[in-house]
Amino acid sequence: MNVVVVKTWDEPSAGGVELLLAGFPPNGGVDLRYPPSSNPDIDWFAVGPISQPCPPDHKVAAHRSQCTLRAMVEPVPFDEAAALIGAVRSGSAGAEAIPDPPVVVVDLDTRPVKGETSGEPLRPPAMWPCVVIAVSTNATQPPGGADVYLSAAAARIDPLAGPLRDLGTIAAAIAECPQAATTLAQVLRIHSGDVERDLLTESIAYAALQGGAEHRDWLASNRRRRTDPDGSPPVRVSRSGDLLEIVLDRPARRNAYSAGMRDSLVAALELAASDPTITEVHLRGSGPSFCSGGDLSEFGEVADPATAHQIRMARSAGYHSHAIASRLVAHVHGACVGAGVELPAFAGRVLADPGTTFRLPEVSMGLIPGAGGTASIPRRIGRQRTALLALAGHELDAETALLWGLVDEIVPA
Repeated sequence: MNVVVVKTWDEPSAGGVELLLAGFPPNGGVDLRYPPSSNPDIDWFAVGPISQPCPPDHKVAAHRSQCTLRAMVEPVPFDEAAALIGAVRSGSAGAEAIPDPPVVVVDLDTRPVKGETSGEPLRPPAMWPCVVIAVSTNATQPPGGADVYLSAAAARIDPLAGPLRDLGTIAAAIAECPQAATTLAQVLRIHSGDVERDLLTESIAYAALQGGAEHRDWLASNRRRRTDPDGSPPVRVSRSGDLLEIVLDRPARRNAYSAGMRDSLVAALELAASDPTITEVHLRGSGPSFCSGGDLSEFGEVADPATAHQIRMARSAGYHSHAIASRLVAHVHGACVGAGVELPAFAGRVLADPGTTFRLPEVSMGLIPGAGGTASIPRRIGRQRTALLALAGHELDAETALLWGLVDEIVPA
């Protein structure tokens, strides 16, 4: 078992802080609570890559023989973190300012009283390859510009926060794929709201990661056999009066987003954009899922990342969806993964079936969202929650998606 140790606070708030151990064991997880009933000094940890044997003073009980320690992630006081980020911003910090793994967890509960700080002292320079996570047990502190914000109260109080229990999972994800995780943070920091510019930034970053070691390792262990063509068009288009209906139609593959589907979808969206008599466009998916994400059997097929970048820019369904956003209604259901989350987010209105789930798995693949998600999703839920969704890798249910603003209404399909 490989671990990332996440140390907790010495004095948690009344009632304790609940942190769930993700992926230990892989099929179930272990529910640990702070303070533990048996040992108040135990550390929190989550699955990560191997580095060195786990020392005996890290209390992992019966699992010790299986454990290896990747890294320590310990929350630091607000002032210490702000000073570090200030030094990075001023150019006075050297390479040693990048920790291993590249994550700084900031305890917001140590922040000076309101009024003693101004601006966003935790917002790092866009280029700094390190993820800043702000955490709070009382949900009364603003995140100060951090990349991710976790709170004990989460969505119940703060519109930017995710659940504090995700800290271990996110730390493990960063340790597992540090290049992808830090690139995601960098891209989201410079999110401008200009969709064309944000799509360009995303695609260049995605191309860099396509040629990186993390994605190569993922490809080596996840190579899929190329599937035979479905034999029918991957997208169905029909018109009734001023309404255009676009249906992703690879139900046997849960509408996996293949190159053929992308090209057909772009053609349908271009048709809508070119015809002003089409006043409403409805985007749906046939079968059990709206879209299960990129067709994994096609990953790694493009000759080189530069060519892949040019293809994404010439055939961007995200760009064409944004162009008709005021007329576009996306109807989502089932498991929406990757592109199945990113593309609907461009629509002016998103309707979700009650059983819909949303997930962004790309960081675990050594990548970032590549179908426009870093352009579309922050426009709906903000950059902190976009980073949370991508780094934690959890499924988001329809109710939470509605609360966050990722969808506009829950309507049975």
